[in-house]
Amino acid sequence: MKLNKHFLAITGTLALVLVLAGCVSNKSSEKSSTTMSKNQTVNISTASEISTLDTAKASDSGSLTPLYQIGEGIYRLGPKSKVENALATSTKVSKNGLTYTFKLRSNDKWNNGQPVTANDFVYGWRRVVNPKTAAGYSYLFEGVKNYSAIQKNKLSPNKLGVSAPNKSTLVVQLSHPVPYFKLLLAFPTFFPQQASAVKKYGSRYGTSSATTAYNGPFELADWNGTSDTWTMKKNPNYWDKKAVKLDKLNFQVVKTPSTGLSLYQQNKLDVVTLSGEEVPSYKNKPEFKKFVGGSTIYLEMNQKRVKALKNVKVRQALSLAINKNSLATQVLRDGSTAPKGFVSTNFFQNPKTGADFASDAYEKSGVAYNESQAKKLWAQGMKQVGQKKLHLSLLSDDTDQSKKTTQYLQSQLNKLPGLSITIHNVPTKSKLSRSTDGDFDLVVSSWGADFADPINFLDLLTKSNPTNNGHWVNAQYDKYIDASKTTDANNPDKRYDDLVNAEKILMKDQGIIPLYQPSTTQLWRTNIHGFVWNPAGMSNGYKGLYVTK
Repeated sequence: MKLNKHFLAITGTLALVLVLAGCVSNKSSEKSSTTMSKNQTVNISTASEISTLDTAKASDSGSLTPLYQIGEGIYRLGPKSKVENALATSTKVSKNGLTYTFKLRSNDKWNNGQPVTANDFVYGWRRVVNPKTAAGYSYLFEGVKNYSAIQKNKLSPNKLGVSAPNKSTLVVQLSHPVPYFKLLLAFPTFFPQQASAVKKYGSRYGTSSATTAYNGPFELADWNGTSDTWTMKKNPNYWDKKAVKLDKLNFQVVKTPSTGLSLYQQNKLDVVTLSGEEVPSYKNKPEFKKFVGGSTIYLEMNQKRVKALKNVKVRQALSLAINKNSLATQVLRDGSTAPKGFVSTNFFQNPKTGADFASDAYEKSGVAYNESQAKKLWAQGMKQVGQKKLHLSLLSDDTDQSKKTTQYLQSQLNKLPGLSITIHNVPTKSKLSRSTDGDFDLVVSSWGADFADPINFLDLLTKSNPTNNGHWVNAQYDKYIDASKTTDANNPDKRYDDLVNAEKILMKDQGIIPLYQPSTTQLWRTNIHGFVWNPAGMSNGYKGLYVTK
């Protein structure tokens, strides 16, 4: 997910987002002997606003986090990305892996009380892949039959390989085997959509809590499209409402950690994110929590808008001029770490050896710091593009952490002769819009894993991916990604090698600049218990939280 779209969806959200929604849990603190309080209300801070509640258009964690709580699809993900039935009661897969038949629950309802049926999935999926929708996550449907032809306007969205023989049966046909297909089905983009609500509200659909249809464990209220506060209440129409422990969650956007800490100390917040400066004072306290998720913060360079950024030596110089370890350990100081590459560490393992993907794909030059080499490559690259000076704008969010990051990057990059950097820290919603529109030179983006597979990161940088806002293109890279999805899709070892080779090409050519792998440190009141899902996708994580006496 785009952590501010560009995660958290942070970036990704996380800027960091509610790490409750997509990070590794340290441990479930749930105890059978714990007595629950009668007042099951939790007050939570988040760094990001909601951009949209339209599952077809949501791409940042600020939006995806609430959608996980108010919506539900065929599956949800448990610990270690284990697929669990949500609306599905059974699944049948053909021997060739191309046809999936799902039997769905008959007791699931929309928030207006109307039943959720297989046709709601058919409508929702067709809407996502319709080019007119301009869904940022439409590419996740790439393996579904006729998706490519629909994207090229050669076929109607009605020809997508999904059908509903009856109200409780959903049939999906793939064009080729997709090893991670079940993982995708727990993601909000694959949730059902209520046609009557979408048509009723038109362009206003998903722009407020009152103009959104959903079917998950919570109802969302008091969000008007720009609100900095909103609430979630237990959904009386949810099919599994007995499993929902909390009655209400109050959310408040807090962009400055010191403000959040003050509200926490005043008992106005129960969950709050700490800054690096605050961590030393709280790291040994019982309410201190640290979450490390499958996410990466990186720098995109707009090669379509800035001629100089098309030069590989210029891009390599920019990367070498940034001390990533110093950024993580001395500037942020929140447990974040220097990256080994684009795909985060401790995320995926070699199917044969069990080695970490990030280690197998490690290309030192793509993440190293060497100021003298940076200046040398800079001089060579600028000579090749025929320029002596270059001014670049640096776009990011307006959170405290984002401001620290951009100020540090400015100080590092301004060391390159003839380069000047201007910072633009703007609200998340504005940043997402500008990133998508290509209105930037450099942008600090973030990605949080939506499912546990390297393709979730690497697919973003293919030529046709709508999230490739920097417009980096490498034909050999695209070939490796394509092979991992087609000829090598059913061969785990070959597919793994394809993805490792793709990552190495990305780093050698400096398609993007990995900056750091985020960690989120928070304070949770000691009377709040429960658990959090893993980094490869969270499903209804707040269901497991509860307040004790």
